[in-house]
Amino acid sequence: QVQLVESGGGSVQAGVSMRLSCVASGRTASINVMGWFRQAPGKEREFVAAMRRSSGTSVADSVRGRFAISRDVVKNTLYLEMNSVKPEDTAVYYCAADNRRPILSAMSLADRYEYWGQGTQVTVSS
Repeated sequence: QVQLVESGGGSVQAGVSMRLSCVASGRTASINVMGWFRQAPGKEREFVAAMRRSSGTSVADSVRGRFAISRDVVKNTLYLEMNSVKPEDTAVYYCAADNRRPILSAMSLADRYEYWGQGTQVTVSS
């Protein structure tokens, strides 16, 4: 089993930068992919970014150039750097992980992830 705990959310003004963190615990050595998804009120869960343990990163078109995903292997922590945030970035951000190694095109599919965190709220005001 893997446990994921997100942090770093909050209420901010548009244009600022934020960094979300996701700490993984449990059987972390078995994780092959980790990613970020978000869900705004009344909308479907949306892929944000993901990276595989070995290599390969995927970032959604809607945030490419503003958001970046990274990890600290020693700390078992996944990060999401969010720059120039916009009101449309307002959502609950979820961290996800899975033991299987997906092909790049499948990294954006929520049903490919078995483990999920509780989420952290990000609210961006104009």
